[in-house]
Amino acid sequence: MKCALKQPFVMGKQSKSRNNMASISLSEIGLVESPYRQKFGIPRQPGLAPAAKGRIKLLGEVNSPDAFKSIEQYSHLWLIFVFHETMAQGWKPLVRPPRLGGNVKAGVFATRSTFRPNPLGLSVVKNEGIEIIKRQVYLNISELDLLDGTPIVDIKPYLPFADALPHASSDFAPTPPSTQVEVHFAELAKQQLSIIEVRYPKLQVLIEQVLLQDPRPAYKRNKADDKVYAVSLYEFNIRWQVNHHIITVLDIT
Repeated sequence: MKCALKQPFVMGKQSKSRNNMASISLSEIGLVESPYRQKFGIPRQPGLAPAAKGRIKLLGEVNSPDAFKSIEQYSHLWLIFVFHETMAQGWKPLVRPPRLGGNVKAGVFATRSTFRPNPLGLSVVKNEGIEIIKRQVYLNISELDLLDGTPIVDIKPYLPFADALPHASSDFAPTPPSTQVEVHFAELAKQQLSIIEVRYPKLQVLIEQVLLQDPRPAYKRNKADDKVYAVSLYEFNIRWQVNHHIITVLDIT
């Protein structure tokens, strides 16, 4: 697993003036262990692949059951994390949201782009409970959309009465993304799954849920495309191809 932050993540600038923001440092309190081993293929929002299961390995002083006392009362949790894979590229005031086809620009604060002034992300996940293995505390989660090795800087309970606003609106992302694709498995992929699923019983479901989002760049959709793509889930490389509206999983190695 990649360890993302060797030093505390620093935001803001040193200043003696009370009117200016003083510097603050954020240290990771945990690292995500996820089936997603590369950015390509990760659902663009949490909850779109319910079969995705992972856990957070707690670090340092946070590696304590006391810090999670009563957390079982909450079905879902907010995770604040660092976009560690893209933070070195800096931020952009204008970005191209996938939901707008990848060709229309919008202000970064009107999107959930990773290229932000402070590379922090926010994701809601399902709480699957605390697990302790040889004094190491893990927080099990599911429905995640986080890259393996993602640094977590805070965890907060999800409160339905405050966090779920049924009358809220969003013009260019009013509903979950919808695609018109179907996912099929070639005979070779089926044979490979029959062996792999002894250890990973939900792998086929996870592959289907990931590929139904059509992770290709937005401009590729609804166009002829004979390219062979690949996504990494757990330690497996899944190769697939699109023909019209059919995604075929070719093999799993």
